[in-house]
Amino acid sequence: MPDGMRGALVQRVSARPDGPLDVAWLAAGTPRLPFGHICLHWEAASLAGWDVTAHLGLATTEVHLASWPAAPDDWPRLVRPTIHEVIGLSAALSFATGALDVSNHLAGV
Repeated sequence: MPDGMRGALVQRVSARPDGPLDVAWLAAGTPRLPFGHICLHWEAASLAGWDVTAHLGLATTEVHLASWPAAPDDWPRLVRPTIHEVIGLSAALSFATGALDVSNHLAGV
């Protein structure tokens, strides 16, 4: 990972097992992640492979999502299913929250 970078912001993840995982570099001084966005960080593991971590942006905070210690060189293939599922769940939660807000507005709550 280049110097001065906090990690890589996941921009798109394919549903296919061998599909792409598109990312953009995230500068170290970047504020917390927006809701549903995931940041990946990786560094060389002490013995072999890569120590990979993922953080997830929630409504008011950022949380540790997952860790893959000593992941093999093809670690994007390893983390892709988790990232894909969490992005889908976040989108569903966002949609449901919006629907609830509209319902409450229409009900005068």
